[in-house]
Amino acid sequence: MDESRHPSLDERFDPAVRIVEYDPAWPEMAAAEMARIGAAMGEAAVRIDHVGSTAVPGLAAKAIVDLQLSVADIDARSVYVEPLEGLGYLFAPDTASPDFHFFGLPAARPRTHHLHVCAAGSEDERRHLAVRDYLRAHPDEVGAYAELKRGLVARATGDRLAYIDGKEEYVAALELRALAWAADVGG
Repeated sequence: MDESRHPSLDERFDPAVRIVEYDPAWPEMAAAEMARIGAAMGEAAVRIDHVGSTAVPGLAAKAIVDLQLSVADIDARSVYVEPLEGLGYLFAPDTASPDFHFFGLPAARPRTHHLHVCAAGSEDERRHLAVRDYLRAHPDEVGAYAELKRGLVARATGDRLAYIDGKEEYVAALELRALAWAADVGG
């Protein structure tokens, strides 16, 4: 298996980089895809969650459903890479992120789903769940985040790298708030 950084991670433009109003169909789309992943993964799937902006009611987002698959051993790639590729996912390894893996569906852009694979109980798993739950519990944050995303897309239409870079500082601070909140509420 090629361990180098996947070239799609450096592709600048993506027609899916546009912000749309929250779609109440997103949870249904997530549930259907989680069932499909669960069937393919069997017991190797410790848990599968709907995460990201499409998991937060009322949050404007890119129309790409983010999911997270937690596995017992992130290094046992044969347990999850082959079954996910069999479902049509593109595995996009990133040498800078050996404990957290990205998969896109379909393999070519524009994508309908992003799947993040991490170790069960890891900081990556906790971080995504904490941000989702924090945003669900803090509607004031939802509006601010949506405005940031809309502004970024308006300044650089379709430029996924500018969008990612533009959100980086805000998201890092959001993650810290969410993790502190989750620790306070026992999450």
